[in-house]
Amino acid sequence: MSKRVTFQHSRRPSMSRVSGAVVAAGLGASMVFGAGAAFASGTSDTAVLTGATTAGSIAQQATAQSKAAEKAKTDKAEKADAKKKAAAKKKAAAKKKAASWKAPVHKYVLSATYGTGGDRWSNKHSGQDFAVPVGTKVEAAHTGTVVKAGPNGGGDGPAYGNAVVIKHANGTYSQYAHLSKIQVKIGEHVKTGEKIALSGNTGNSSGPHLHFEIRTTPNYGSAINPVSFLNSVHVHI
Repeated sequence: MSKRVTFQHSRRPSMSRVSGAVVAAGLGASMVFGAGAAFASGTSDTAVLTGATTAGSIAQQATAQSKAAEKAKTDKAEKADAKKKAAAKKKAAAKKKAASWKAPVHKYVLSATYGTGGDRWSNKHSGQDFAVPVGTKVEAAHTGTVVKAGPNGGGDGPAYGNAVVIKHANGTYSQYAHLSKIQVKIGEHVKTGEKIALSGNTGNSSGPHLHFEIRTTPNYGSAINPVSFLNSVHVHI
């Protein structure tokens, strides 16, 4: 009895299986590549947003810096203008001071006042006395022209001793008496605060002092209250 030989052939995958695997692999690759594309796409969007945000921040900083620079420029201009105005104001004040009135002496003690009685004058006191040492600088109380200067009260009588009278533009006259030395002449123009004499104790005087009057004429008998007048021109003694 003859034997039946059976040959076993190696099993090869069928075409359908191969095709299925290829399709599956393709799908897998598609999925992988799709995910990568999606990831890449997401990264690109983030970069764009980040870039836009950075650009916006830079623009804001530039705007802020520009405003700060403009403010600094404005502040500098305002300070310069304020400084200029202050200088002009100071100059105007100095000019006004030069044209204003002042007390005839510095560092004094007020003694006999206007309108008081006493045994040193026949009528009521015609001026304001400033008690100061002999030789104290006497200054013009206001700008004007010297109309009297000399002994015998400059012509007003021996009681005044050496005296000076100055005529002022507003129609008033200032008188300075009992001087030890006269340093101006008749006709001389003097400015506010200019030295005109040295104080003394000449004439009808019981002690060193300056006798000061404000008059409506250059002559004795026309005196007005000098303290009230000085107060009216913003000089407080």
